[in-house]
Amino acid sequence: MCHRLEDIMKLCCELSADKQIQTTVKGSGKGAATAGGLAFAGGLVGGPLGIAVGGAIGGLLGCWLTSGQFKPLPQVIMELSPQQQQKLYADLVAILGDIQWTDVVQLTGLVMSNISLKQQLTAALLGFVTKELQANVHYVD
Repeated sequence: MCHRLEDIMKLCCELSADKQIQTTVKGSGKGAATAGGLAFAGGLVGGPLGIAVGGAIGGLLGCWLTSGQFKPLPQVIMELSPQQQQKLYADLVAILGDIQWTDVVQLTGLVMSNISLKQQLTAALLGFVTKELQANVHYVD
């Protein structure tokens, strides 16, 4: 079963790389709060000009505070704990049903050629990421 779990994790990486998905865990709120808070404080001290200056400084500070917190989903998947991997594996194998595969290449081919299955697995993966990891999902343009 170990190789099957690895196959599913690699499939998840392939699905998320195909959609170019990134995640952030609770970092965006901190950056936004910093920018907004400094804009508010600047407005109290300097009026309209203070809002502009406070917002600019807050935006830069928020950017610095959250730098490095956005990760590609494949990286997040590979960093999951064994318990999290087992949970994700169980969720996705339930969708795969009785599909048999010999290696990750065959599994990936089967999934990528079946649009409905691909959508179901991607939805389950994103549901796992948002519910279990409490992460926000972003699509890279």
